[in-house]
Amino acid sequence: MNIKELKPKLGKVDIVADLISKDEPRTFDKFGKSGKVGNAQIRDATGECKLTLWNEQCDQVNVGDKIHISNGYADEYKGTLQVSTGKFGTLEVVGKASTAPLMPAKPDEDIKEMSEELESDELEDEYGEADVEEEDV
Repeated sequence: MNIKELKPKLGKVDIVADLISKDEPRTFDKFGKSGKVGNAQIRDATGECKLTLWNEQCDQVNVGDKIHISNGYADEYKGTLQVSTGKFGTLEVVGKASTAPLMPAKPDEDIKEMSEELESDELEDEYGEADVEEEDV
């Protein structure tokens, strides 16, 4: 099954996808029991959707993992499609993601390169003329 095939209220979801982002889990207390819930984002060749992680699943997966959800459940929450293992499904890590995470591997170096490129470019005004001479930079 592919992400593009997911629809709200769909059971028996069997999907393999790359985990591309993961939020910090939050704790909750319900009916006298405490637990953890967290949000993540998964992607396959057909699209992306939200993944809800419950309790030990929050620690089981990391960004860059390829995951397999068996017998899962897809639904919609606040207009956003999401998938989870539900009551009867399972989640397992089956390898490393085939696509790169959204964040750069070395953000500080990437930012430095971008700022150097901006500094070397001449700034143009609305008439296409440079406002700053190269020696002013």
